[in-house]
Amino acid sequence: MFDVAVVGGGVVGCAVARRFTLQGARVLLLEKGADILSGASKGNSAILHTGFDAPAGSLELACMQVGYREYLQIHEKLGLPLLKSSAIVAAWSEEQFAKLAGIEAAAHANGVVDVRAISRAEILAREPALSGAVLGGVLVPGEYLIDPWSAPMAYLLQALENGAEVRRNTEVLSGSFDGTWRLQTSTGEVQARAVINCAGLFGDVLEERLLGTHGFTIKPRKGQFVVFDKVASRLLSAILLPVPEERTKGIVLTPTVFGNLLVGPTAEEQESRERADTDSETLRMLVDKAVEMLPALRDMPVTAIYAGIRPATEEKNYRVRHVAAQKYIVLGGIRSTGLTAALGLAQHAWGLYGGTHTEVATPVWPQAPRLAEHCARDWRDAGYGEIICHCELVTKREIEAALAGPLPAQDWGGLKRRTRAGMGRCQGFYCNAALAALCAGRLA
Repeated sequence: MFDVAVVGGGVVGCAVARRFTLQGARVLLLEKGADILSGASKGNSAILHTGFDAPAGSLELACMQVGYREYLQIHEKLGLPLLKSSAIVAAWSEEQFAKLAGIEAAAHANGVVDVRAISRAEILAREPALSGAVLGGVLVPGEYLIDPWSAPMAYLLQALENGAEVRRNTEVLSGSFDGTWRLQTSTGEVQARAVINCAGLFGDVLEERLLGTHGFTIKPRKGQFVVFDKVASRLLSAILLPVPEERTKGIVLTPTVFGNLLVGPTAEEQESRERADTDSETLRMLVDKAVEMLPALRDMPVTAIYAGIRPATEEKNYRVRHVAAQKYIVLGGIRSTGLTAALGLAQHAWGLYGGTHTEVATPVWPQAPRLAEHCARDWRDAGYGEIICHCELVTKREIEAALAGPLPAQDWGGLKRRTRAGMGRCQGFYCNAALAALCAGRLA
């Protein structure tokens, strides 16, 4: 009998498992994929947001700002990277320029008081490679770059090291509640006193299976990304944000902690919750958009392309609900801000749960893999064996560590997200054979 079954191993589910475990609950996380982060959480722009442009007074804003503060408090203890870059909301037309004062005022109303207007001259002094067509902007000093994969990995690792359990390849098929939950899963029955639905793209499906109805409907929204070669990161130091539209925050041009430059995402409505494919026309549009803002990218090689699917719903707000009589909480409709808001959502869910467990007095603090370029990488330490992935400088020791421990990689995607192997310029052309030999019989 578990106190809480958390369903969904994305960033929100991992953060919830961590929070509830540290508060003293006996937690089981269930993930239907072969590895965690196999759904929406595997594809995003990897920014820690201040919440300057979140809807005023919203739960999203509150959870983003709580999550932002907690990440700053815990990142060193978990070995998580943090790269302060700042952000610039750039205006490229008179219509966009006219909106800047409202963006600054809204940021101040949201408590982000260091946001300020910035002139065209100051923007170009800060970012000389930018197109001279920029008219002005708003500077957001508190935006950071983080690793989108090591953060949720560390959250769940800490939960596991402090008593939680995880079952992957385990889909919840149905459930019944008679004072406690009996969940029928693809790997057997699970009993828990409470259920927290963090199933992301399938949150409404899970709610239907458990409650017989669903209070929201997922409307999958695909975002395509282009990753430029590492030399491109020298061209831009700040996150370049667009003036947002009603439906989407728009296309971002940003450095990454892995030393690349990223442009995206698009916002494409689709029916499929799983098909995150790319198309050449959209990718060309993204490249053209990036070149328009940063002309030196015109002949820059592209290292990778990918797409993610966001669990949007028929409403813009987060879809969070607590059915106290059935000890059920859903954290649904968590879109692109989920990476920042996850820790805040976990605290909010704990408050809804109202548990009386005994908090872990001296929690274990495991260390996340060191993948960020500005941090000390494993290849710098003696005894790493050999370099397996030369594009990303991934060592044999890192591969072996990713295949061991309490949360070993169980598929190729999981291995890549733990090590960066195969994610560089050659996209695994030179290292896949060596990786296959090291991983033989150990991955799905």
